[in-house]
Amino acid sequence: MTGVQIVQRTQVASAIGALMLAIGSGEAFGAAFALQEQNGSGLGNAFAGGAAIAEDAGTIWANPAGMSRLGSTQFVSAVHLITPRIRFRNEGSLPAAGQSLGHEGGDAGSLNIVPNLYVSTPIGTRFAVGLGVGAPFGLVTEYGDGWIGRFQAAKSEIKTVNINPSVSWKVSDAVAIGVGINYQRIDAELTNSVNYSAGLAQAAQQAAARGLIPAALVPTIVGATPGLEARAQVDGEDGAFGWNVGVLVDLSPNTRLGASYRSSIEYDVSGNVSFGLPALPTLPAQLAPVVGQLAAGVNAQLADGGVKAEIELPDIANVSVFHKLNDRWDIMGDVQWTRWSTIKELRFMRANGTLLSVTPQNFDDAYRFSAGVNYRLDDRWMLRGGIAYDETPVNSTDRTPRLPDESRVWFSIGTQYKFSPHLKVDAGFTYIKSDKADIQQNAGNTAANGLIQGHYDADVTILSGQITYSF
Repeated sequence: MTGVQIVQRTQVASAIGALMLAIGSGEAFGAAFALQEQNGSGLGNAFAGGAAIAEDAGTIWANPAGMSRLGSTQFVSAVHLITPRIRFRNEGSLPAAGQSLGHEGGDAGSLNIVPNLYVSTPIGTRFAVGLGVGAPFGLVTEYGDGWIGRFQAAKSEIKTVNINPSVSWKVSDAVAIGVGINYQRIDAELTNSVNYSAGLAQAAQQAAARGLIPAALVPTIVGATPGLEARAQVDGEDGAFGWNVGVLVDLSPNTRLGASYRSSIEYDVSGNVSFGLPALPTLPAQLAPVVGQLAAGVNAQLADGGVKAEIELPDIANVSVFHKLNDRWDIMGDVQWTRWSTIKELRFMRANGTLLSVTPQNFDDAYRFSAGVNYRLDDRWMLRGGIAYDETPVNSTDRTPRLPDESRVWFSIGTQYKFSPHLKVDAGFTYIKSDKADIQQNAGNTAANGLIQGHYDADVTILSGQITYSF
């Protein structure tokens, strides 16, 4: 394998891998790239008890069986302002060949706006139907130009939309079940730099080894072409279907148990990779033709074209409990399991069917634990609180700058105000603190990509608002 091929394969694989795996930047939202923010009323409880609360049409996401409790047509609209702070701290990183080391990248986080929309209506006394629209994955992260890890990640912008028609059936006064179909679409743009100087150096070494140029000319070429970078960009998209199911059981007039399951979703992502090739520096007349020929070979390796990847996003199971202690207090909790082990490797193919790269990920299954309380001040005001612990599925060996994920703790507060029997408004605030995320990553080749060595410090603030109207 040539040095140029290493540059090409490593950088394209890194970019396409982010198309699947950087959807949330880890520290920004939930574990790995999952977005927990699927309604505004639940944020104040850190989404504890989500499959059992069923207090508004947002239950379509958490547990469609909960629509059986709503009793009338209901409309819910929510928006979340999510601001992650993601900072890399250098601890012995190494520059790529022919390049300066660069800086720590600044704050890679940025404001993310995540909307939700739900509508539910009863049909008779036993059935209800609903529709939910949300964004289960998404982020915009961007490191500063010239940062240490620019040959592994620069910008990651991911957008998803999930459309979830659902139906619930009240089997008896105590038991309800619900099912839903999900159509989910992903759209992504990802960029990074490619070490063009290393590609020229490797091409010169190979030319000398074949006797095409004098070996003594190689250091001259290397010395005359430092700091050259190409810009790689991957755009990709796909749509796929999944399903979800839930059950809600009234254990007593004041206690509910809910369980839900969301299927895995298999994507066949199609996209394109493109390279912005740098202009060569002004060279001595005797050197320019040689470097020009070498550059032509590098340019051929960094060819634009189609790319494909298959990935199975994980299935999710949740068990929740809700208990009304008295007229003032509610308590709730849940355990969520995500089968992240569906992602063991990322295998990338060019559109012509040739193998581009295989990148190990080795995700582990992960749990999320949460607990929350409600306190009713009076008939109009309710206060909320919650705490959660999110495990990361990412191991330190395979951690990348596109997904510098670690386990995190949520601290949440919220409030609800009822303007009338028909209209209520929720607001919530959450602070998330992540564990220190160590990283030592060269994406397979330090000469081409440099070595990112250090750790990430990250936290997140989330502000949510929701309007619920019952007809």
